[in-house]
Amino acid sequence: MALHRVGSQYADARPGIVHLGLGAFHRAHQAVYLERNLARHGGGDWGIVSANIRSNHRLVECLRERGRRYHVVEYTDREHVTLREIGAIRETLYAGPDGADREALLARMSEPGVRIVTLTVTEKGYHLNPADGRLLIDAPPIAHDIAEPATPHSAPGMLVEALARRRAAGTPPFTVLSCDNVSDNGKRVRRAVIELACHRDAHLAGWIAEHVAFPCSMVDRIVPAMTDDDVTGLAALGIDDPAAVVCEAFSQWVVEDDFPQGRPDWEHDGVQMVADVAPFEAMKLRLLNGSHSLLAYLGALAGIETVAEAVGRPEFVTLLCRYMGNEAAPTLTMPTGTDLDAYATSLLARFANDSLRHRLQQIAMDGSQKLPQRWLAGARTRLDAGGDLVCTALGVAAWIRYTAGSNLSGESHPVDDPMAETFAALHEAHQEPAGLIAAFLALDAIVPRELAGDARFSGAVLDAYRALNESGVEAAIRRAG
Repeated sequence: MALHRVGSQYADARPGIVHLGLGAFHRAHQAVYLERNLARHGGGDWGIVSANIRSNHRLVECLRERGRRYHVVEYTDREHVTLREIGAIRETLYAGPDGADREALLARMSEPGVRIVTLTVTEKGYHLNPADGRLLIDAPPIAHDIAEPATPHSAPGMLVEALARRRAAGTPPFTVLSCDNVSDNGKRVRRAVIELACHRDAHLAGWIAEHVAFPCSMVDRIVPAMTDDDVTGLAALGIDDPAAVVCEAFSQWVVEDDFPQGRPDWEHDGVQMVADVAPFEAMKLRLLNGSHSLLAYLGALAGIETVAEAVGRPEFVTLLCRYMGNEAAPTLTMPTGTDLDAYATSLLARFANDSLRHRLQQIAMDGSQKLPQRWLAGARTRLDAGGDLVCTALGVAAWIRYTAGSNLSGESHPVDDPMAETFAALHEAHQEPAGLIAAFLALDAIVPRELAGDARFSGAVLDAYRALNESGVEAAIRRAG
């Protein structure tokens, strides 16, 4: 094995960024870019204060015990590995509903030296309707934050309270930078924050709308959940680190350059600073993430465990090539010089990296939040242009079948989704395919009404659903090809 070690050596870094969502992706992506920046400058003003606001206080304590240092293991393949020690996170906080650090987090977010607040709270952490982007005011965390804004539970609530404190103190606002895999993520978090602020104070909402920047960003790195095999591999390298993360060597971060209070000079650390992130977001969501979701639901129904196992089967590769080339790529408008064929080819190579053990069950989580951006927005564009959607329809059918909680062999799996109870009730109420498909497509929190009402789309989903149940995954894929 060719192992490259990169240590963490620089002077103390002062916190200039607060991050909400101390998960594996943050530690393997944003924190790595900040580590490069701090190392290049020998320290500086862009250390990170990272907080969990929902769960996993054990990770917060673990990092505290280890001096907030951890390792990132980057696999090019099984034989080429880079091991990085990361020290960019200078403080860890747990600010969940029962967390003792909520006030400490709000105090940090209110400090003048903090000029950026970043987020990786997943799609569901913004509490927005996936179909129309409106704030879900009845969601328990949002309802709490409307009633008791000084003790927020949600990410939007944390942002509103901290911005209210800065406004009252005459402190310039921080920039809010979403690093979640959500289209128009800056615009969406801006809407969530302003809508929530309107329930508190119209003047505060107006001040946020006028003075706070919400740049969009696109993030890309495959970061699977740690497995026992990963822990064993680390031990073989002499590393005992329960906070470590594994990921692929590839990494991309595209950021809209709108930071009124300043930012790190990320462009020297591999970050693409651009005027408009939207084309890159759409490319990644529809090609990479859309392909991932196809693998997740169809692969799970076939009893396949990982991405690499799925793309090891020729029928899945054929399906992905048809989906990316015929259904996803034609919906994209990219800057001159962008080679979508080369991007699609690179994705297949990344998916085949069997050193990652990227589980399909992990990708399948929260489908109700992901599919509107990955498949359904592009589907509407494709239909308007007169194109077919056989691969997308097969994916939607597989997702609906997946939400029954078992694969085609009858083996059960968990359905980890905010709407899991709704899905279970629909499966219970509709035993015939036509009624079930109609009921799922009528969920306007997921499926746009104009798409659900298009007979070409609904008919294709129903046909694909019947093919899955009657003939199995492989035959249904051949039929789509």
